[in-house]
Amino acid sequence: MGHFADSLTFSGRKVVAAWASLPFPASRGSSLLDALSAHREVPWKLLSSGREPKGSCCFAQSVVLRGIGRESPSSPQHPWEPPQHPWEPPQQLLQQYLHTHFPGAFSTSHVLQQPCDTRPPFPQFFSPLLSTQGFLQDKAHSSAGPNRAVESIPALAALQACPALHTLLHGLWSDLRARNVRRWSSFFTAGVEQDDFQEALEELKTLSQCYETGFGADGSEDEADSD
Repeated sequence: MGHFADSLTFSGRKVVAAWASLPFPASRGSSLLDALSAHREVPWKLLSSGREPKGSCCFAQSVVLRGIGRESPSSPQHPWEPPQHPWEPPQQLLQQYLHTHFPGAFSTSHVLQQPCDTRPPFPQFFSPLLSTQGFLQDKAHSSAGPNRAVESIPALAALQACPALHTLLHGLWSDLRARNVRRWSSFFTAGVEQDDFQEALEELKTLSQCYETGFGADGSEDEADSD
């Protein structure tokens, strides 16, 4: 995982954030083009600590979508730039979708036909509006009960080097900076020197700044803290 994260980081960045859509919202029989076209924004949630940034922005990402069939697209209408041909390879469709939402970002994409297996003992936290194959239904399954389980789901997952990490890293730096570590004798008993600790703090602050996208509220925070 460390080597994989390294492939998505550059310009001083060392950390990536995890995003996922479990399940990826799609109806049974949807083609990949239909499934992507139904969402003006990528329907995922940030799994890493921190709050989700406003708008779509990232520096680099790797995205995997699995469990969406190869059915014919039902409609040519979609909110993103249409492909040159609706029968383009699935991976190329996903790549174009990502390019539309994250222009200028380095993106790699993979599309797998096999869905994620969610049979027990996988935790059954799914909505009753999902079919046993994880697709959206108009109403709850009539046989919903304790013995019914979602057996598989279409899913989307991604690792991103994105601005959301600035908030996370800056917050960690701010919290550590406010602590008086000299009171923690056990901390330095473990072999950490005060100078090494201060150096690590400065490296953490510098790392957080690598995820900034411009001058804004976070920049003002840095200036206030440095004062």
